[in-house]
Amino acid sequence: MSESGGRGAPPRGDRGGRPERDQRGRRDHAGQGKPSRQRDYRDRGREDKPARQRGGRDRQEEKPQGPVAPELPEDIEASALDIEVRKELRSLPKDLAELVGKHLVAAGELVDTDPEAALEHARFAKVKASRIPVVREAVGLAAYHAGQWAEALSELRAVRRMTRSNIHVAIMADAERALGRSERALDLAKETDVKSLPPEIAVELRIVAAGARRDLGQLDAAVVALQGDDLDPRKRLPWSARLFYAYADNLLEAGRKDEAATWFTHAAEADTEEETDAAERAAELG
Repeated sequence: MSESGGRGAPPRGDRGGRPERDQRGRRDHAGQGKPSRQRDYRDRGREDKPARQRGGRDRQEEKPQGPVAPELPEDIEASALDIEVRKELRSLPKDLAELVGKHLVAAGELVDTDPEAALEHARFAKVKASRIPVVREAVGLAAYHAGQWAEALSELRAVRRMTRSNIHVAIMADAERALGRSERALDLAKETDVKSLPPEIAVELRIVAAGARRDLGQLDAAVVALQGDDLDPRKRLPWSARLFYAYADNLLEAGRKDEAATWFTHAAEADTEEETDAAERAAELG
């Protein structure tokens, strides 16, 4: 699930479209598929035998059941995965890689519309291939979108250990915020070498850190945390609308209404895909 095919996702938003806990930056496991019939991938083993007598009583012999696979769309194919994901799955037996791949595709397709269902698919894939980083990543990102913050943190920490990458640090920090641990979110931001991050992830981390400072009542510091060379209404960078929106929101929280209105206007102008409510908020502040 990703932005531009990379690993990463966004932090949460206090009011508008994409800001903070939203869908930016996910690795895209999805292909095209339509809901249809159930495919049963359960590990059943042998059929249950008829009841047998023990001590004069009939008892049904119980057999352990494998995990129940969530429903897969009929036309879903593991080939819809991007090439990097398929490479990671090559360490699995072919049939298992195909099965896991299909559930990753399903997770990617559902994460925006039904994150709980996406999480079921990702969890099933984890049962089958828990040592594959991209599988743990799928669980972590689906859990994040489903609001399962502790699970998201656990899985994304595992991904960080496996890959030695901080690509999901903004999501991890945002999950810490959601768990009421804003100071820990700030610690994550401080201990991360932002120069090693893709610029869009570094910006997301700044936005989360500003939100964490706001949680702690540090309103002026939240505003300052978002300032930088890219906070320029003359620039049009992929993250400009996100950054301008967060800056405006924090200015408003700090009681700087006129400046907030100006920056909501800048955010609306930069938001060519109309993914935030910046224009509405600028109008409200009139």
